Amino acid sequence: MRPTTAKITGRNSMREVLEAYPSAQRALFRRYHIGGCHSCGYQPEDTLEEVAHRHDIMDLDEVVRFIEDAEQIDRRIQVNGEDVAAALRSNMPPRLVDVRTPEEWELARIEGAILVSEALVQEMMSWPKDTPIVFYCHLGERSLDAASYFAGHGFGSARSMTGGIDACSREVDPAVPWYEVTPDPFQGRAVLRPLRSVVSQAAGCQK
Repeated sequence: MRPTTAKITGRNSMREVLEAYPSAQRALFRRYHIGGCHSCGYQPEDTLEEVAHRHDIMDLDEVVRFIEDAEQIDRRIQVNGEDVAAALRSNMPPRLVDVRTPEEWELARIEGAILVSEALVQEMMSWPKDTPIVFYCHLGERSLDAASYFAGHGFGSARSMTGGIDACSREVDPAVPWYEVTPDPFQGRAVLRPLRSVVSQAAGCQK
């Protein structure tokens, strides 16, 4: 379904576009390679029309339609935890990439996953484009950005695990430690707080 917001036009600022359609940032990169790096980025005050013209895109109506359908596009690159668990048990398991912080990785992880790093990303860019890759994070937001980024670079089998490791812990494998991230106003950074006494290695997000 499309968001129940006012229809955007080329005169809307990018801030307004992203507020109305949060998926637009990922969608614009996937389709037009807009916003993926410094040279193809934009400012919040830039209008959609200005950004499109800078990238030699003349059909603004098509851009608007694509943005409005971005939620459906995001849905297609997501996979739930149960399907990930089944795929990991198959004869051709996907590469499982954790895009969380090292601190989160130490607290809870899924067996067989690789923690993302700059070196790993560079290595992944040389992988075959049809490599099945599943990204996961805490709640499924950072991983969606990562899957979209790789999809925009031609990785047609890049997926994001819906709900992240939190959903895996709640719905698939209770042996996976469950935690929350809360802001600490005194230290000026996020704090990880375990919500279960389980501190062992995760069991691979498998039943």
